[in-house]
Amino acid sequence: MSKSSETQSGGQLDSPTGTGGPSTEPLSGILDSADTQSAFDTTAPEHVVLVSVDALRADHLGCHGYHRDTSPTIDAFAAAGTRFSRAHSPSSHTREAVPSLLSGQYPSVATTDGFRRDTPTIGKLLQGTTARSAGIHSNPFVSEGFGFADGFDHFDDDMFIGSHWLTALAQRALDKVRNRHYARAETITDRGLSFLESQAVDGSRSTFTWLHYMDVHGPYEPPEQFRKRYGADPISSRDAAKLYKQAIKRPESITADQRQQLIDLYDAELRYFDASFRQLLTGLQRLGIADETLILLTADHGEAFGEHGYYEHPRQLPHELTHVPLIAAGAGVGSQHVVETPVSTMDVVPTVASVFDVSYDGPAISLSQTVDNPNADRVVFAQARGEGEATGTQRYAAYQLGGTAHATVDSETGDCTIESGARQALAGSLREHVGSHGYRNQGSTDEQRAESGHGSEENDVEHRLRALGYVEE
Repeated sequence: MSKSSETQSGGQLDSPTGTGGPSTEPLSGILDSADTQSAFDTTAPEHVVLVSVDALRADHLGCHGYHRDTSPTIDAFAAAGTRFSRAHSPSSHTREAVPSLLSGQYPSVATTDGFRRDTPTIGKLLQGTTARSAGIHSNPFVSEGFGFADGFDHFDDDMFIGSHWLTALAQRALDKVRNRHYARAETITDRGLSFLESQAVDGSRSTFTWLHYMDVHGPYEPPEQFRKRYGADPISSRDAAKLYKQAIKRPESITADQRQQLIDLYDAELRYFDASFRQLLTGLQRLGIADETLILLTADHGEAFGEHGYYEHPRQLPHELTHVPLIAAGAGVGSQHVVETPVSTMDVVPTVASVFDVSYDGPAISLSQTVDNPNADRVVFAQARGEGEATGTQRYAAYQLGGTAHATVDSETGDCTIESGARQALAGSLREHVGSHGYRNQGSTDEQRAESGHGSEENDVEHRLRALGYVEE
């Protein structure tokens, strides 16, 4: 079963031609708690819902100036809350970006060399409080098998054949063969609302719910009613998957028409997710907890469409891969507010920690603090371990108002090369970051891997699956 053929279970979705029509009405009544002030009061929410969208680049949203109507719900959501226009992910791929998003720590700290979780997540921080936490998604690379269930009271990673990392990757391979890549957005939404109904409503508990959506991630296979919204030429799911794979493996072979077809399919996936996001918002209203809930919407990383000679999201750090949406709305958040100070998705954790009055120790800054006291000089950073022939390469980036700097480090020699066009002060900040927070090659020996609970064969299995085309992250 393809991800585009799963049964819709959350009501009628936005359809370009069906009776439902586009869902473009305002979100008043859903986010009534928002006001016109610029405050961000973390004492107001009883519940927090963190929505992360895999591979969603910011500049494909209407609220970020995109020319297509890909995101009417997200745009209305942004207008009802606070949008951080210069948000960056701390990495360009899921296996480092999501651990940082959930822990508030840089990738060099958040994961081992084998990309297992290596630091407590927000779920762990909430243990001992009265709040109940859930993580719901279908990405095997941040599954229980890689340590990500630890700390969550409820964890649903869509892994039906076991919780070990090896079976997680085996299911990924099986799903690829049967062309069922990920659980669809309405499935994730329904599971999230079920958790909230059981805990927030029936259980009268405070809750933290992390929902990670995979629909925008390739291969781009939008449901049938969305498929022709932006492109006139029909394409099957299998042909879409083949085109996506071709773009990754042979980017130089992609024609201008094929590139546009990839973008059309990506945008259609986004419009589909946008409709599902509205179902989440209306679901919160139906449960009667919308005015008590802080909703944070972001992405783990962006997506490339040939701008730098490659597609998808390899372990590079250009703007297209790190600039992501970050929007807060709902309880305690003012409306019609845009923050231009650079922020990081790592800032989500201290924000959530502030809501539930738990301690956070890390380099990130609460979003509420940025709203109250914006720092125009702030620098945020991104990191990425190399892969394949570039395994010995470590990449870093620094983002500041008016400037970007990049660095490459040879992990064997320690040599650090700063991009020549960077401003001197920003280049200095980046060099200092590399020295203080750079990769330390933790867990790189067999002995260290044994101590962390996994063997050196893990990378070999992944290498074999990647060679077969089953592993994309």
